[in-house]
Amino acid sequence: MKTHQYRLQIEWTGNKGSGTSAYTAYERAHEISVDGKPGIPASSDPSFRGDKTRYNPEELLVASLSSCHMLWYLHLCAQAGVTVVAYEDLAKGTMTETDDGGGHFTEVMLCPVVTVSEEQMIGKAMELHGSAHSLCFIARSVNFPVRHQPQIKLPNG
Repeated sequence: MKTHQYRLQIEWTGNKGSGTSAYTAYERAHEISVDGKPGIPASSDPSFRGDKTRYNPEELLVASLSSCHMLWYLHLCAQAGVTVVAYEDLAKGTMTETDDGGGHFTEVMLCPVVTVSEEQMIGKAMELHGSAHSLCFIARSVNFPVRHQPQIKLPNG
């Protein structure tokens, strides 16, 4: 069995001069970086005093699920002879806060809109979403449901 390691760096950039001396004394801003790649400006969700112009961990989790599903799906389509000419997803995650101040995701819904080149590919294109879900590394790693509402269409259709 192969194993893979993923390394990144997080640097908190939100010290306004007095560190975490009070809950309101610091920003939640931080940078996510991987050697040789552009940085990702991040913060907490605005509900938790975060910067709405930066990505938050909850958005990045939903993005990871959507991206992983798409990459597996495109791979499976290529193997099955299904020619995808466009793919977009409007993914939605639901997180519930708990009484202790924590929380957890209860569901992520992926809503991919896939354009295939030929009508006879539509059935197989729809079927492959289930296979992509069962193979997605990220979906297999979370403890909440990841659901799908795919649409398959033709160019100009």
